[in-house]
Amino acid sequence: MSRYFLTLSYNGSQFNGWQIQDNTPSTVEQVLEEKLSMILKEQIDLIGCGRTDTGVNAKNFVAHFDSRCADLIENKHHWIYKFNTVLPPSIAVHNIQKVKDEAHARFHATQRVYYYYLSQQKNPFRDNFSWYVYGDLDFDVMNKAAEILLEYEDFTSFSKLHTQTHTNNCKITQALWHKSGEHEWRFSIKADRFLRGMVRAIVGTLVMVGKNKITVSDFRKIIEAKDRSKAGNNAPANALFLVGIKYPKEIYETA
Repeated sequence: MSRYFLTLSYNGSQFNGWQIQDNTPSTVEQVLEEKLSMILKEQIDLIGCGRTDTGVNAKNFVAHFDSRCADLIENKHHWIYKFNTVLPPSIAVHNIQKVKDEAHARFHATQRVYYYYLSQQKNPFRDNFSWYVYGDLDFDVMNKAAEILLEYEDFTSFSKLHTQTHTNNCKITQALWHKSGEHEWRFSIKADRFLRGMVRAIVGTLVMVGKNKITVSDFRKIIEAKDRSKAGNNAPANALFLVGIKYPKEIYETA
């Protein structure tokens, strides 16, 4: 058996998140496992780099799996093509890499990057993947609040309740709004790990800052409160994308 990293992207609008769950049909993991098992003619069990919620998208998601197939790398482009022919249009496989037996898609990830897209003008060709927010927003003030995130590690105030995580600590190294087009803004956030619902809760609270409903000082107090009820509502899932993930070079098998 050899271990591989699978790089893929998916449109989350048609799925109940990444992870297989009891009594929750149509997850990305479920569809992938079924199709890969069929093509490779063996039971394939995937472990993802994280678990995206219902409706959240991924441009660069990594999952690992073990397989007896001897030529997955030698005939990589053939296998990528084969996988994509049986997968729905909402999922695309982009790469297969051989890794060491102990490599883990989730635990060995050292950095993850999310983008969140916001629009200030209704657009039927963009709104499926952005959050249309009506009214004025002060992005300079929102960025001042976002900078505060880099000073803290405990983000309980932005985490879903009753999760199975052992710690709510994360190290955020970037959090920034910038203009990405006419009437369009993109929030980039980079950290070693993220809590469930964390990015959407942060975005929802930053929009409250931008609308002058709370101050930058209030935003700091929300973080320090370590209380989810103090923060804003989650921003919509459809505008959130996992776009980047990094691993140490040592986990990859060299040719």
